[in-house]
Amino acid sequence: MNEEIEDILHREEMSLASTSKRATAFLIDELLLSFVLVLAVWDSFASAKDMQEMIEVTNMFVMEFLTIKIIYQAFFVMQYGASIGKLVMKIRVIEIATLDNPNVLSALNRAIFRVVSELVFYLGFLWAIFDPSRQAWHDKTAKTLVVNV
Repeated sequence: MNEEIEDILHREEMSLASTSKRATAFLIDELLLSFVLVLAVWDSFASAKDMQEMIEVTNMFVMEFLTIKIIYQAFFVMQYGASIGKLVMKIRVIEIATLDNPNVLSALNRAIFRVVSELVFYLGFLWAIFDPSRQAWHDKTAKTLVVNV
């Protein structure tokens, strides 16, 4: 871990969130947003006759789903320092410089690169497993950490 980050965490009596807590928070958020998408386009899903048509309906709304994910992540991280999944898991996102909730630009940056990480086979998330500061690509670009509350 970067000595500066380690010093900050020690001084502020903070600890990095575990990979398992972050993964569980991710799963909660994904299930929640998937449920919202299904509700939003229920008529299209209900009219699908088979699994192939359901897949086609899902594919029609990929851009909308990615946009919803970016807005959801940016808003909650900026406003509360955590998405609903992170709130449930008692972890939060902080800016390294301020040790507070990310500002609007950092939160938006983080949300966009989070989606990019997903689109590139989740490599940005896997990066966090091997990073001493547990920073995924979206944390690195936004200069944020995920810590226990």
